[in-house]
Amino acid sequence: MLQRIQTIYLLAAFVLCIVCLCMPVAHFVTGDGMEQVDMYNLWLASEEGHLFSFCPVMMGILVIACTVIFIDIWLYKQRAVQMRLASFSMILLVAWYVSYGVISYMLCQDMQATWRPHWTAALPAVGFILLYLAFRGILKDEMLVRSLDRLR
Repeated sequence: MLQRIQTIYLLAAFVLCIVCLCMPVAHFVTGDGMEQVDMYNLWLASEEGHLFSFCPVMMGILVIACTVIFIDIWLYKQRAVQMRLASFSMILLVAWYVSYGVISYMLCQDMQATWRPHWTAALPAVGFILLYLAFRGILKDEMLVRSLDRLR
């Protein structure tokens, strides 16, 4: 199982998504520069430690993606299912970026603040690339098995 390169790709994508869940993904600074707010996947936190309630859409999407990727790691004997789950995970990561952009834009308008992305906002994109590489590896394995079945 772990000797397959696509398993390593899936494991790395899983770890990157978990790290993105735990770290801030954006930073907002008000126009006067007096208040700075960090945006996490679930809430907003100010410098003074005040927590604001927040829409859990981004966290929900990322938790589902992490769960699907983790399940995908253990389905190494079922390559067709593994490819579908990898594709579904990639769609979820794109949906995370869409919700990230929409929510960040809405918060900028509401708080009248400037928005700066945090470096952890790039982790789902790297996870997407790793999922694509895993998908290609799984597809190669499936094609190899099919070609060997034809020879029998």
